[in-house]
Amino acid sequence: MNQLPHGADVLLVRTDFSSDAAWERLDAVLATPNEEGFLAYVEPLDDRRFAGMTPEEALDLLPPDYEHPLLVLADGAAMASEELPLLVMDLREVRGRSIRVIATELWGIENNLSISNLDFEEFAASVDEDGVFRTFDAGCGPAPS
Repeated sequence: MNQLPHGADVLLVRTDFSSDAAWERLDAVLATPNEEGFLAYVEPLDDRRFAGMTPEEALDLLPPDYEHPLLVLADGAAMASEELPLLVMDLREVRGRSIRVIATELWGIENNLSISNLDFEEFAASVDEDGVFRTFDAGCGPAPS
C-alpha cells in the first residue's frame, strides 16, 4: 500500500467504497457549517488504493511529517449508518486510540484538538453507550467533573 499524503488539513480517508451516495452525503455534511458557522478542516482522500485499509495500516502509512492530532477514517461502519459515525484516531495522547463521531460533530473534535483547546480524552469520556460521540452534555463542552 502507498503512504498516505500529507496535507494542510487533517486527513479523512475513505476505506469503504460500497456506497458512492454515502460518500457524497458525507461530503455534503462536512461542507455545511454548524449553527455557529464551524466546519471540520479535513482533507478528504477518495482513493481506491486504500479500500479496506485497517486502522493499524493507516497508522503505519502516515508520513513522518504528519503533524495533525488525529486521523479520520470513513470505514464500512461509518458509511453504513445514516449518522455517518466516522472513526477518529488519536495521534497525540495515546496513538491509535479511537472513538467514533457522527459526521455533523466532527468539527468539534477537529477544531478543539487542532488548537489544543481540549484533549482527546475529554471526547472519549463523552461517547454514548454505543461508543459514538454525538455531543457534550448541554452541547457546550465537557460535562463538569
